[in-house]
Amino acid sequence: MMLEGLRRTAEARGIATSFTDARGRHTEVSEATLEAVLEAMGPAPAPASWPPVVVTRTGQDGRPGWRPPGGEPASLVLETGEERPLPAELPGDLPLGRHRVEGRTGATTLVVAPGRCHLPAALAGGGRAWGWAAQLYAVRSRASWGIGDLGDLGGLLAATAPLGAGFALLNPLHAALPAEASPYNPSTRVFRNPLYLRVEDVAELAALDPGDRARVAALAGAGRELNDRDRIDRPAVYRLKDEALRLAHGAIDRAPGRRDGLAAYRAATPNLERFATFCALQHVHGQDWRAWPAAYRHPGRPEVASFGDQHHQEVAYHAWLQWLLDGQLAATGETKAGLGVLNDLAIGFAPDGFDAWSFQDELAAGISVGAPPDPLGPRGQDWGLPAFVPDRLAAGGYAPFAQTIRAGMAHAAGLRIDHVMGLFRLFWIPDGAEPADGTYVRYPADDLLGVLALESAAAEALVVGEDLGTVEPGVRERLTTEGVLSYRLAWFEQGPGEGRRRASDYPRLALAATTTHDLPTVAGFFSGSDLEHLCDIGVATRDGDERADQKAQRESLCRLLEDEGLLAPGERSVPAIVAALYGFLSRTPSMLVAATLEDAVEAHDRPNVPGTIDQRPNWSLPLPVVLDDLAGDPRVRRLAGILDQGVRS
Repeated sequence: MMLEGLRRTAEARGIATSFTDARGRHTEVSEATLEAVLEAMGPAPAPASWPPVVVTRTGQDGRPGWRPPGGEPASLVLETGEERPLPAELPGDLPLGRHRVEGRTGATTLVVAPGRCHLPAALAGGGRAWGWAAQLYAVRSRASWGIGDLGDLGGLLAATAPLGAGFALLNPLHAALPAEASPYNPSTRVFRNPLYLRVEDVAELAALDPGDRARVAALAGAGRELNDRDRIDRPAVYRLKDEALRLAHGAIDRAPGRRDGLAAYRAATPNLERFATFCALQHVHGQDWRAWPAAYRHPGRPEVASFGDQHHQEVAYHAWLQWLLDGQLAATGETKAGLGVLNDLAIGFAPDGFDAWSFQDELAAGISVGAPPDPLGPRGQDWGLPAFVPDRLAAGGYAPFAQTIRAGMAHAAGLRIDHVMGLFRLFWIPDGAEPADGTYVRYPADDLLGVLALESAAAEALVVGEDLGTVEPGVRERLTTEGVLSYRLAWFEQGPGEGRRRASDYPRLALAATTTHDLPTVAGFFSGSDLEHLCDIGVATRDGDERADQKAQRESLCRLLEDEGLLAPGERSVPAIVAALYGFLSRTPSMLVAATLEDAVEAHDRPNVPGTIDQRPNWSLPLPVVLDDLAGDPRVRRLAGILDQGVRS
């Protein structure tokens, strides 16, 4: 194919033939990249008068003029099973939901979604709330088995609600391999990680015989000894919890009502049997499905179903774990602010995990997702995550996307979507290419935002979009229209003339914060200890530009706080700056304000340094204060008082 023809073909499939990076540099995409991306997408779908899915919005035209072809009669079946006439104009008076239109020559999924995502009445009516941004694994109590768990989550919410905290914004709770530290490289975004189970809250323990009960007590003692370590040892936690939980599962028939409860949950939870079978296959054949015997590498193979039947006890165990997780998360309850848990949705999933196995027919072979060069990653980033092919996603009625969003919103007041710009476009990198040699691929944002709004309304869960990094023009404005909260960091917010944004100029529809898991803590940044650590591990150089850049940034932030009257002139102590920064955020009009627990206890170490693997214990640092002492810590109480007074004034 000639280059011009190749470019036209690529553009017709939503593939960018050129783009502008975060530094304003124009990049022409190479012929090799365009060919590789087109090959990964596969053949373009043939034009069809019956589209696989139609997404409509109440109060708006979904696809103006779409009707069954040739005026042929069609029946409309609501998701409840009720039959209704097809309105003359979609969506008409149809209820929200996923419905079905069927005719003689075809059929389509009809999604009727609200015009905007859900907002709690208190926030929609002008209210505000503040809460914690927490790495749950780090929030250890004296009852923990070496890792913060769902019992600790309930404890955090209960202990800090009297201080005014209205929510806990968590790291992703997605299921992952036992040794995987990063919450952003999960096996699946649909199911949860059993490491977060509070073993003592498992009902089946009461049915254990004395010998097994004693063994669980011994395992609990060994688990609590892990709290003495200054690193989260996930494999050690897994070994202890897995043994204890298997003993408890063995007693399910002696626990009244539990077998029936599990059966009902299994019957009502889509894809659970497939996930539990996948876990059983991992137990027998290893963790990477791509190395399994060929008969098991696709979920649709009859051998997979036969394996599940033959290993039904192992399958039942993994289904039971998910039932426990669902129940324990539901039990965390709401805070007095009417919020509670805000979950986090990772941008993608590991190529060797369940989602990649389960959704493989919708994925692009030989492609990973990343980011083009920007100031934080001058050579670009390859995240190693698979990419959905847009038209294959549409062909399935966006079912994988809807299922993922629904799972993230279950038992939660809201969902933070990591790299929300991925609803509009993702940066595809062909295998073997450098990250800078990738290109953007367009996604059906109108449809995906409609599905998101539908799931948000059904779950009554708000949506926060992590819109940091390279954001193309118009995206933030569209997200605002959709009722998606922006994610605004004091580190980055710039006002007119490249100066720092004043508190009064922050947007109302936003979650305001100081930092994230990938950035320095306030104490680490303003003391200079974070930069020293980066130099120690070879990420930064002591004779480079970083020192001067950070000094300038620190002074710029301090001047802003001084101008706002929150920091005394010349005051540069960490406690004073923590108080001033969060006082600043609390006086913005933003609906939500989040304080990291690391900042609350003035910790110097950040959870993660992007681009590092073995240089430091990313995602494995516990808070230096145990949960039992957190609400009584003077630093926490002082910060909570500042936030509560500012948000409520």
